[in-house]
Amino acid sequence: MNRIWTIMKKELLHIWRDPRTMVLIVGLPAILLLLLGYGISGDSLNISMGVVDMSKSDASRAFVQRFTASQDFNLRYEALSEAELQTLIEIDEVDVGILIPESFSRDLLAGNQVRVQILVDGSANPTDSMTIQLKLASIASMASQDILLEQYKLAALGQKLAMPIDANVRTLYNPSSSSTLYMIPGLIPIILQVQTLLLASLAIVREREQGTMEQLIVTPIKTWELMLGKIIPYLFICIIDLLMMLALGEWLFNVSVRGNFGQLMGLSVIFILGSLGMGVLISNISQSQMQAVYISVFVVIIPAIILSGLMFSRESMPSVTYWYSELLPVTQYLEITRGIIVRGTNADTLLYTSTIPMVAMSIFYFVASIFAFRKHI
Repeated sequence: MNRIWTIMKKELLHIWRDPRTMVLIVGLPAILLLLLGYGISGDSLNISMGVVDMSKSDASRAFVQRFTASQDFNLRYEALSEAELQTLIEIDEVDVGILIPESFSRDLLAGNQVRVQILVDGSANPTDSMTIQLKLASIASMASQDILLEQYKLAALGQKLAMPIDANVRTLYNPSSSSTLYMIPGLIPIILQVQTLLLASLAIVREREQGTMEQLIVTPIKTWELMLGKIIPYLFICIIDLLMMLALGEWLFNVSVRGNFGQLMGLSVIFILGSLGMGVLISNISQSQMQAVYISVFVVIIPAIILSGLMFSRESMPSVTYWYSELLPVTQYLEITRGIIVRGTNADTLLYTSTIPMVAMSIFYFVASIFAFRKHI
């Protein structure tokens, strides 16, 4: 333990003396959060839909088919209750939920207006949410027009005439479609990914370039102690940066953590360790600091920004890029941060979709980095 502490003090002293590292640690998270804290728009494609059909009539099935017949919506789940439908939205299984009342067919036949509840995930990209709402309203309006034509025939027989379907669209989690509420929880994982990769990889490659790694190897210190001594300071630094970004998010953008703060911090520590492990792996195949930066940026950071779901929906990605994104722990960690911060979701709700995959990939990269570091040394 004393030997690990000695390496940690050496690393902390270097950080303190190096202005570039201090800027990377202190300035980068705040600058990126401020510059990128406003929404990036995109088009909605392949909108997944869940339905609760309490009517189970020909009319209700025809209404649902209006949505599935379009190229924008696909029916993924038929839920049994509104609570189940909200859970499916909460865990990112569906983007839209439609709740058809039991009296749907009966009210239409009687010429009464039917109120259909439509739930939209407001924690997604605000532009996507607004586009989805417009498409929902358009399709619901077309369905109403078809039924209205039939009612015109009945009106001649003395029956009352009313707009058949009142599609009440309710946006969950982000009713105002605020772009900052969507972007801030997504930027935090990306910024942490950039920091951990660059700090860990450059710290080890720098030792090799300066010739100090050989001096450490000949000491009685074990390789795993050397590695832990190098990365533990950056673990604490990234935790401090995470707390700083959460504070800035609440102070400047009014984005507060709605879910369990302890779960968010615990899973963040696991993600940071996994990302530091990825940085160590990159250092093992890099001959210089410049090479470490290039590999970090082009193999992990840029794919993380594009493929993690920060800007674009992963559902519309080709299968190759989708599965590549699954190999990056930041993809699942981003879903976790949005779930806990925006929706107030518990980690166990996201257990199989995000929590377990993120923890498994982070542990894999961290353990692999230990073995790779020992072999390379």
